[in-house]
Amino acid sequence: MFIQFYGATEQVTGSCYLIQSGDTRILLDCGMVQGSRLDELKNSDPFPFDPASIDAVILSHSHIDHSGRLPFLVKRGFNGPVYTQRASKDLCRIMLQDAGYLNERETEWENKKRERKGLKLVEAYFTVKDAQDAMSQFRGIQYGAKKKISPSLSFRFSDAGHILGSSIVECWLSENGINKKIVFSGDLGYPDRPILHDPTIIKEANLVIMESTYGDRLHRSPEQTYQEMTDIICQARSDKGNIIIPAFAVGRTQRLIYEFAKHYNDWDLDRWQIFLDSPMAISATEVYTKHTDLYDDEARELWNKNRSRPLLPNFHLSRTANQSMHLNTVRSGAIIIAGSGMCTGGRIKHHLKHNIWRHDCHIVITGFQARGALGRSLVDGSKYIKLWGESLKVNAQVHTVGGLSAHADQAGLMNWYSNFNNKPPLMLVHGEPESLQALQKAIKESGASAVSIAKKGQKLDLSSIN
Repeated sequence: MFIQFYGATEQVTGSCYLIQSGDTRILLDCGMVQGSRLDELKNSDPFPFDPASIDAVILSHSHIDHSGRLPFLVKRGFNGPVYTQRASKDLCRIMLQDAGYLNERETEWENKKRERKGLKLVEAYFTVKDAQDAMSQFRGIQYGAKKKISPSLSFRFSDAGHILGSSIVECWLSENGINKKIVFSGDLGYPDRPILHDPTIIKEANLVIMESTYGDRLHRSPEQTYQEMTDIICQARSDKGNIIIPAFAVGRTQRLIYEFAKHYNDWDLDRWQIFLDSPMAISATEVYTKHTDLYDDEARELWNKNRSRPLLPNFHLSRTANQSMHLNTVRSGAIIIAGSGMCTGGRIKHHLKHNIWRHDCHIVITGFQARGALGRSLVDGSKYIKLWGESLKVNAQVHTVGGLSAHADQAGLMNWYSNFNNKPPLMLVHGEPESLQALQKAIKESGASAVSIAKKGQKLDLSSIN
């Protein structure tokens, strides 16, 4: 009976953990590494275990750093079920096919360069078809339903409040008369935030595995975030430029749309044209409208009031490449939401190319930016960025609005863990070193003693924990 940590160890992306109980072997998550190009090349590396030996995957949620290598896992021999919350299954169908498409495109570009240099061509590590094939192995599970995989392993999903369908995973293990319970936080949402419910409180565990993305900081309050967005929009209107918002297609985009609808009059948004320039985000938003039963009361009330009319009368969906390119001619009065959220690919790079050198434009960063990502360089204050070999001066004002985060901050993480009885052993994952160390120190100072930072490849004997 053991758990082995293969991903999101001392970094945020690439979530992947192997659990064995009796003869049953499962993965918790199977995510992509994101960040720099060198980081992302690791996604085509062989798995450090035999995919065919895995009986099932338990997927906490659809974000690509948790789900993105599942088609590759299937391609390499995994033929078991992938269990995830039913809304998460719907979102994965969109996100994994998009990831396959991007892999195909990037491989085409790479092979053109290789062909000119006389180098050996490479193969996309998974394609759109691979993603479609993998979806046949997905099984949608409701929150609260306990599922037995084998006599030695059962699990249950509870709402993590991070994005639609995001789950806290409780796993019950049994081997040679020894019974243990592991709780994996997945990505935890921020309490009292709109659309989704607060993260579910869990009381019992022998081991807790918890994310720590923002383990070294506190988010601004809703009131502060509201004022910050008010000031940004007011200043941008005065400057007569555009507002460019890199946003994750799932979670952040829907939160932005919600905030714009809620504060439409407060922010004088009738003076703007708002564009969602992301086919994947448009599809994800349609999934959100299908699963309103997962909303909190406030969001459900807003949705019900606006069923017969658009939430935003000046909201435009930019699906085609031509529609996206047209936005490059708009010089003023546009709020453009586009992916990718870390500015590593997608249409946002084109909007940065046409706006970032302009003094009258504003860039609003609303989500986590991994080291090596273009978005991280903007957050860190780079004076120049490089796009397609061209160096561009950063003249636009760059704003980082942390209060829109879908992740709990240090206080939120500590509060969630504090609800466990008897302060069970805690393994911290899914964070950069500074966040991990800060959160470890804070939790130890609060009275917990067994707080560790997971190391890549580390194997933990679960039968030995209390």
